[in-house]
Amino acid sequence: MDLNMKTYILNVSCVSTRGIVAAITGFLADKGCNIVDSSQFDDLDTGMFFMRLTFTSEEGAIIGDIAAGFETIKKKFDMVSEFHDGGTKMKVLLMVSRFGHCLNDLLYRWKIGALPIDIVAVVSNHFDYQKVVVNHDIPFHHIPVTKANKPQAEARIMDVVEQTGAELIVLARYMQVLSDAVCQKMSGRIINIHHSFLPSFKGANPYKQAYERGVKLIGATAHYVTADLDEGPIIEQDVARITHSQSASDYVSIGRDVESQVLARAIHAHIHHRVFLNGNKTIVFPASPGSYVSERMG
Repeated sequence: MDLNMKTYILNVSCVSTRGIVAAITGFLADKGCNIVDSSQFDDLDTGMFFMRLTFTSEEGAIIGDIAAGFETIKKKFDMVSEFHDGGTKMKVLLMVSRFGHCLNDLLYRWKIGALPIDIVAVVSNHFDYQKVVVNHDIPFHHIPVTKANKPQAEARIMDVVEQTGAELIVLARYMQVLSDAVCQKMSGRIINIHHSFLPSFKGANPYKQAYERGVKLIGATAHYVTADLDEGPIIEQDVARITHSQSASDYVSIGRDVESQVLARAIHAHIHHRVFLNGNKTIVFPASPGSYVSERMG
């Protein structure tokens, strides 16, 4: 594929029926488009169909014109569809408290081009990482949160979202619970990371609790945030095996590494529009050609 050629992404979901793929691919061919990558899935349990295509336009068609022409097919199959410019970086707001491993990892991946996003701001309820953020020329917003001021604090956070045009909020170990109102307003647009010991090891020092119980796997889960704490649709997970010879501190170190990697992979999937909500679950299609080009070059 010509890396300089403009690429577009089409996401589609609808009730599964005959002729969907033929209609979509035929339409794109008629518009002078070349399909670079295609993934699809029929959920036999729900009867829903999901599809993601990456394509280029040999005739230089404008994405708005292609989307307008697609309306006939969209109505015929009662689709939910989205067209995206593959070269446009998603605007992302990072939020952090006092554990900075995920934030530092994301800043590094962003800096070397491995995570092609536009970090529009970082919000924290503490000052611990203000200098790190400012040194990256990223706006830092200190918004303290208490039981008394939580509604006002969340209003300030949403002001930052509105002012920056943030399309995604990433809770990079942000330790405050968001209200139902914020979760509903940003549904499908907030990603959180947590250790996978939940619900077995809730509360403070989960890795210490895991150590005391002699667990054999350290894990992490990245998921969309919903009103149900830590129970939103899962995007990405991973584990690391540990042994009896490792200490509680080792558990923490290993856990932080897993959390950082899982969160980065979840964000990568979301910003490339590879994640589809499917009730309480997600459909996550594999990375398409070219999506890791910047990482390889870095």
